[in-house]
Amino acid sequence: MNMKKFFLIAATALLTLGASAQVKIGRVNSNELVQLTDDYLQAMKTISAAAKEADETSQSMIDEFQTKYQQYQQKAASWTDAIRQSKEKELTEIQQRIQEFQQTVQQELSQQQNELMAPIVKKVQEAVQGIAKSKGLSVLFDDGTLVYYDDATVVNITPDARKALNIPADRTMETLQQELAALQAGE
Repeated sequence: MNMKKFFLIAATALLTLGASAQVKIGRVNSNELVQLTDDYLQAMKTISAAAKEADETSQSMIDEFQTKYQQYQQKAASWTDAIRQSKEKELTEIQQRIQEFQQTVQQELSQQQNELMAPIVKKVQEAVQGIAKSKGLSVLFDDGTLVYYDDATVVNITPDARKALNIPADRTMETLQQELAALQAGE
């Protein structure tokens, strides 16, 4: 048997097997599920509170710099070179502390967000995988990366996952955005 004939028989066998096997395909929007959980909103509140505290600390450092800079501008002409150089050095050090603080805070807030989000993402993944398995799905696509699907032939497990994750029926991405905006506004 030559190679062409062998590949033709193998391809035909694979197509026949694929046609006889029923593949159930599903889809889910895991990003939406993560964001609609109560845990997510609580995590955002924690991060928002930490960011607000960091902003307040940063602002007090900036206020200190501005006060000392104004003093420098008003009195620099009457100071000796040694005093002026000492005040300039102090101003430079304050600026560096502000920059270092802001960089450190950004890293810490990012790390805190990652730590708070990891268990939420894991919880959603476990719920989604369990539901997909219980529905006998062979393949599950996440809407975030899906290009096209025919809703009539694809099982959407997002509503089941919402129930499994105790996400209220009236919580939507729009209501979440309103809650987050209120949180940002300090309400």
